[in-house]
Amino acid sequence: MREVQLGQHTVKSHGLQLARTHMHDWFILLLLLVIEVILYVIHPFYRFVGKDMMDDLKYPLKSNTVPVWSVPLYAVALPIFIFLSIYFRRRDVYDLHHSVLGLLFSVLITAVITDAIKDAVGRPRPDFFWRCFPDGKDVYDAFGDVICHGKPSVIKEGHKSFPSGHTAWSFAGLGFLSLYLSGKIRAFDHRGHVAKLCIVFLPLLAACLVGVSRVDDYWHHWQDVFAGGILGLAAATFCYLQFFPPPYHTECWGPYAYFRSLQESNGMQPANNVNALNVQITSMQVVQQPTARINHESHTLSDVLAHDSSLERMESGQR
Repeated sequence: MREVQLGQHTVKSHGLQLARTHMHDWFILLLLLVIEVILYVIHPFYRFVGKDMMDDLKYPLKSNTVPVWSVPLYAVALPIFIFLSIYFRRRDVYDLHHSVLGLLFSVLITAVITDAIKDAVGRPRPDFFWRCFPDGKDVYDAFGDVICHGKPSVIKEGHKSFPSGHTAWSFAGLGFLSLYLSGKIRAFDHRGHVAKLCIVFLPLLAACLVGVSRVDDYWHHWQDVFAGGILGLAAATFCYLQFFPPPYHTECWGPYAYFRSLQESNGMQPANNVNALNVQITSMQVVQQPTARINHESHTLSDVLAHDSSLERMESGQR
């Protein structure tokens, strides 16, 4: 029944007010973006890499199956396009604003955590040997550490294996989209429509295939991909639940802010009805108590008169 009231909260009517309410959230979002740029620019920790470690780091140097520039397109732009499509159908600015804000927080929080761990750990990629020694001639110092003579930017990128950024971004964006769609189509409404699960699992399948491609391209170890997937999916879940009910909730199709606005607009009427009902019940109880007392007294007086009349009849019979 509440869906009948959709269309009352549009970008034109409530957009500016909503943006002002969440002004601090957008500011934190910009701050996360700045931190992410800094983490990407700085050099990671150059971990000790000995000659005996090179056996697991001699995989061929290949190009990315999933280019870096495509990650923001399918992890951010594609979900936002779907959010806009649903907005034009339902005209709920709360749903549009909170879905976009939640998605951006999910992706940027994941990106900051991922790059912070990358820089701190400095794990070599599986193709590190060819990044360090592009001519195939390995050189080591007196302590057994590598002396790389490859391109500095390629060597720098070779120390950012753990965790997988592609996988983390994919699960952060597409995982959020999967949760969003599960709420919109009511995938867990206990009616047994398994076909809805196919829609829910489709974004997750795409994210999994991105992770598999990172191992196939020898840019990551399988542990990197696994950790990136867990990190991205956890961030997506936390950010989604910040704005929307769980997918199994009866009102999972809308954000918390939408239902809160309905309560603020017409929530006083049910409360007044309850108060009026309580007053009416109390008045009825007050009226019923004297009536019950009067009935009881009338019954007692009738019993006394009947008893007196019976005594008079007995006395007259004796006479």
